[in-house]
Amino acid sequence: MIQKNKWAWAWVPTLYFAQGLPYALVVTVSVIMYKRLGFSNSDLGLYTSLLYLPWVIKPLWSPFVDLKSTKRNWFLGMQLLASVALLAIGLSLPTNVFFVTSLACFWMVAFASATNDIATDGYYMIGLTEDRQSFFVGMRSVFYKLANVTGQGLLVVFAGFLENKYGDNTKAWSYTMICAGTLMLLMTLTNFFVTPKFESSEAITLEKPKGFLEVFVSFFKKPGMVMAITFILFFRLGESQLVKMASPFLLDPTSVGGLGYSTSEVGTIYGTIGVVFLTIGGILGGILISRDGLKKWMLPMLISLNAPNALYALLAITGNTEAWAVIGTVIIEQFGYGFGIAGFMVYLIYIAEGNSKTSHYALATGFMALGMMLPGLISGFMQEWLGYDGFFIWVVLAALPAFILLRYIEYPADFGKGKEK
Repeated sequence: MIQKNKWAWAWVPTLYFAQGLPYALVVTVSVIMYKRLGFSNSDLGLYTSLLYLPWVIKPLWSPFVDLKSTKRNWFLGMQLLASVALLAIGLSLPTNVFFVTSLACFWMVAFASATNDIATDGYYMIGLTEDRQSFFVGMRSVFYKLANVTGQGLLVVFAGFLENKYGDNTKAWSYTMICAGTLMLLMTLTNFFVTPKFESSEAITLEKPKGFLEVFVSFFKKPGMVMAITFILFFRLGESQLVKMASPFLLDPTSVGGLGYSTSEVGTIYGTIGVVFLTIGGILGGILISRDGLKKWMLPMLISLNAPNALYALLAITGNTEAWAVIGTVIIEQFGYGFGIAGFMVYLIYIAEGNSKTSHYALATGFMALGMMLPGLISGFMQEWLGYDGFFIWVVLAALPAFILLRYIEYPADFGKGKEK
């Protein structure tokens, strides 16, 4: 039997990169792609936010991931399915039915990605001890976000290069999505070789739920669960709207309140300096929680996640298109996200404690996805109604309920803290 924490430095980064890449492509890159193919902001907000649905309803099939086969088999199968669907998107774009076909394939990627999340997070929780889970939460967040930046950064830069080369956005994005599918396939193969097979141990087998309904009943019977779910739903209320409209804001011309940046420039901003500060923020967050416990850092991390909202509002109000201002905003946003989300993910791990960890974590992240999807659905309409300046002011205000709710949630002050030697 392979011991817990075995080879974690190898498989945590690759698993969470493979978890983050399809999510980034569905949630963020699809927005930029359809924007460059001529769709309106209201259509972008509506259709791409509906793609969140598999992450919202994934708890409905999460018990099957717990009950059937191993987490390793599940995530390898779903990563392969996502690879094939991404390749299909690239091949469908030059056709006359590209919108319906590509949207259907994005739905397939979303389903595979949501199921991959269940299996990957379950593997993480049963493969690491509690203190190592907290220590590596920064690392997993970094590689998850690095995958996001690879999607909305490097792949978007590549798409912009191809747009300029061919003068044909459809061809450019077709080639880009084929490359994305190929990259996902390479990550799947890497995970096949670096993830250890340790799920046959008796202790892990005993943690599996005894029945389908038991998973849901035991989750909702946990103390304080109503307040915990409310907090999860509101934690990212502001950020969930900002993330939908940030790229359109940078891409739209100044005549309509945008900043007028090109596709390549947007990709470069997110894919270079932003990566460095994202990495610093994520790793720092995990280390501090592992050292001091969750309680000390939860409020600073919530502030860190939401502070960049005000900077986007400032850019929109002043109309400042200077590179230093835009890059500075992205630096603070990326660092803030990496640092801030670390606390949230450790809190979700606490919510999932006990038997059926995989399914309970899927339930918690399902509510998180619902808190991302519902605000995202209206984000495009809100932006078109309020303009970019009014929209980002609204986003700042939308972050306030999470600060109020933070006072009422309960968790051990030292949860996630490394044990004394």
